[in-house]
Amino acid sequence: MTLTVHHLGISQSERVVWLCEELGVDYELKKYDRAPIMAPEEFKALHPLGSAPVIEDGDVKIAESGACVEYILHTRGGGKLALVPGDKDYAEYLYWFHFANGTLQPTLLTLMMMSRMGVDEENSSFKRYTARQKQLIEFMDQRLSKVPWLGGEQFTAADIMNVCCLTTMRCFAPYDLGAYPNVLSYLQRVAARDGYKRAMEKGDPDLEIDRLIGAAPPPMQKAVAEAIRARGRL
Repeated sequence: MTLTVHHLGISQSERVVWLCEELGVDYELKKYDRAPIMAPEEFKALHPLGSAPVIEDGDVKIAESGACVEYILHTRGGGKLALVPGDKDYAEYLYWFHFANGTLQPTLLTLMMMSRMGVDEENSSFKRYTARQKQLIEFMDQRLSKVPWLGGEQFTAADIMNVCCLTTMRCFAPYDLGAYPNVLSYLQRVAARDGYKRAMEKGDPDLEIDRLIGAAPPPMQKAVAEAIRARGRL
């Protein structure tokens, strides 16, 4: 049975496309463009919450990027890109796999929403979340000063879960990585992977990898920026 991956452009669903490319999974990619900010109606119809990504495997249909990644690892991974109990780096792999959606991404999304709502940067909550973001990226930078990949010596799905927060997500929630040399070196290693290059070419061909992995945040897509401006939020 061929796996179908429903991918919303410029979103966390790139994780699933990248995982499939790294594993060499036989899959059908269905790509959806934003309209112009949120998912189009045809994508929202795939799942009651309208969230991306969505994968279909026979009678199975699930959303949530972490769940999709784990499903593919367990059903098609063949032991690749996941560490198991008994491996010396298992605990680190498990921690960093869940760090992405459990800690880092919620912080970035909160700051993004505050900015869109016009919350002043001197607001105490805004300052608290900004400090938290800085703390989290510094924490990652320290980790990457010791090991080449977040899970340890091996590239794993923990990296696939986290990278979009450092790259594509900055199209919507811009922040600078200039103070984090180990994160920047890490992103260079990511960009050199054939699986990542193939995934971005197929899923988000309009995004330039060199700009995604640079210190300065990548530019917001023109259509998205114009839509936000029209609403007075940019």
